[in-house]
Amino acid sequence: MGSFRQLLLVAFLLIAALPGVTALRAVVVLGRLVAQSSEEADRALALNGATHALAARTAGMERTARQSLVLSDALLRRRFDEEWRSARGALDQMAEAGLAGPDSARWRKQAEDIAELLHGPAETALDRERLAAAEFRILEEINAELAAHVQALVGSRDRALREQLYAERTQLMQQVWASLVLAALLAIAFGIWLARPFKRLEHAVVQLGEERLDEAIDIRGPSDVRRVSQQLEWLRLRLTELDADKARFLRHVSHELKTPLAALREGAALLEDGVAGQLTGNQAEVVRILRQNTLLLQAQIEALLQFNAAAFEARQLRRRPTDLLALLHAQVDAQRLQWQARRLEVIVEGPPAVLEVDPDKLGAAIGNLLSNAIRFSPPGGTIRLSLTEQPDRVFIDVRDQGPGIAEADRTRVFEPFYRGERQPRDAARGTGIGLSIVQEYIAAHGGTVRLVSDDAAGHFRMELPHAQ
Repeated sequence: MGSFRQLLLVAFLLIAALPGVTALRAVVVLGRLVAQSSEEADRALALNGATHALAARTAGMERTARQSLVLSDALLRRRFDEEWRSARGALDQMAEAGLAGPDSARWRKQAEDIAELLHGPAETALDRERLAAAEFRILEEINAELAAHVQALVGSRDRALREQLYAERTQLMQQVWASLVLAALLAIAFGIWLARPFKRLEHAVVQLGEERLDEAIDIRGPSDVRRVSQQLEWLRLRLTELDADKARFLRHVSHELKTPLAALREGAALLEDGVAGQLTGNQAEVVRILRQNTLLLQAQIEALLQFNAAAFEARQLRRRPTDLLALLHAQVDAQRLQWQARRLEVIVEGPPAVLEVDPDKLGAAIGNLLSNAIRFSPPGGTIRLSLTEQPDRVFIDVRDQGPGIAEADRTRVFEPFYRGERQPRDAARGTGIGLSIVQEYIAAHGGTVRLVSDDAAGHFRMELPHAQ
């Protein structure tokens, strides 16, 4: 298969060839009709000319015939013969133009009868002259009939030419419309066919952007599209290697740090318990600070590993039809002891909605938001989980009555390990990865999570599209 540029050129030539062929046929048909019209006009002129010539020759024949009978003049007889030959030529011209029939034969027979009257004795010349005059009246009637036939023939040919012109025009219009429709269909078909590899390229780029690196990229199409596909596949493999290197590095660092941290924590515990001797007040304070920071550092390392694991798991969704309202109730029940201990009221509202999601990861995202809401809610407050379904998406809102997010923290609230300035006094300090994990899981579903900034209290909204 050629390159995209070559295929586009072939498609353009094919689409342009359809109206081009139709236009060429229209030119050919128009030329043929013009030539045919010109021929018909020449024939009509020839027939009309022959009709007038026949009428003139008939008048000349009558004049010379009657004068030759009255005057017995041989010169007038020869002139009669010349007029008769000219009249026969006009009849032959009519026959060549398409008017040959019994009227022509009658005219010839009548002219021969008149010519016979020119022969005879001189004493019968006047009688023969009167008979010739009567015969010429009949010949004039035949001339009138021939002229009427000529007009009828010219009219019929004109009507036939007009009907043919109308039929050709109708056929050409049908072919023009057919070529335009076919060209449009070809343009649509070529557009879809040529755009399909680009849609696959777009899907592959989105796949890399979402770090779904387990799907191989193999896009069929023009040669240049295949080259881009190969480069994207190389990039996918490279990203897979980098991801594996990152995970391996984190595991190695955590393993290497856990051992000395454990030794530090145990050593600080032994010192605090007085195993190595009684400590003074200042020494005990230093040991307490050392032990507390050792525990904090260990928690940070474990949080880093947890976030890395969550980011990896977000790329491996196991979707299945899930009742989102039931999922909300399940998360509320799972943390019942926590919110009941703070005398909170948790309300779940909304219609049942079934969506193709990974219930474990979406449940973990909802659970993290609910855990945050419990942590920041004042005792006796209310937490509200709302489910709203629209034709193309579903919204899940989690609202609490806590202090909300400080203005300076709102743009960074989803950053890993970031903790805002408004922290609850009666709760343990968080690791700062809960909202980051929520964002990872929701983004893996093709959705978004955001902080509703116009709400004074804590209000997070998850938006999930209907899975296609």
